[in-house]
Amino acid sequence: MTQPVATPTTDASSRTGHRRTAALLVGGAVAVNLAFLGLGAVFDYPAVLYKPPADVLATFHADQWVISGWFLVLALGAGLLAPIAVRVGRLGGSAALRASVPVGIAAAAVQVIGLLRWPLLVPGLAANAADPAAGDTFSTLNTVLGTVIGESVGYALTAGWTVLVAVGLRRSLLGLPLTVVGIAASALIATGIVEPFEVPMAGVANFIGYVVWALWLVAVAVTLLLSDRRAARGTVGAV
Repeated sequence: MTQPVATPTTDASSRTGHRRTAALLVGGAVAVNLAFLGLGAVFDYPAVLYKPPADVLATFHADQWVISGWFLVLALGAGLLAPIAVRVGRLGGSAALRASVPVGIAAAAVQVIGLLRWPLLVPGLAANAADPAAGDTFSTLNTVLGTVIGESVGYALTAGWTVLVAVGLRRSLLGLPLTVVGIAASALIATGIVEPFEVPMAGVANFIGYVVWALWLVAVAVTLLLSDRRAARGTVGAV
């Protein structure tokens, strides 16, 4: 006697949704890291931010279209966290997973706000790089939109989202190893909050955290796809 199983249409729909979720996870990780590599090559980012504002603006102005393009890619990658948060939130019904959705959307929003200052506001300032007023405005934007909103708040929310997802999916999908890796990555990312206070190694820890986090996103995507494949085999075997 066969056992009741989900309908083929439901299974197919679920697998399609999971594939899209996995694609977003991988796409977000790839876009962010690709943009960082591009910005590092053409703009010496983020090390360039420690130079005097006039020098940063002059460097930006010298190749602003390429630099702005890479910042748009970086903003796109950061913004993908919003749909990722929504889709990942549908992978289970735990309180932690439900709470992760608004946290992830907020993390995406503040990071996009912080990053879009580069292609939208900085070009006008860079055109007058030698003007002290332009340098002062750039420093203010960098502090408010960059350090405070995009980075500090963004780090806190990204770390929080990661912990909530790791806890929410620990039993149903991730298992202990990926849960631990996710929480460890979130802890390293959170060290970026104290970087403006010149805490030793905070910047390095934050960078390592984001590398681990990107790899974790890819690992979650792979785990989700493998889980679907095992479920599909089980369904076939039960018929």
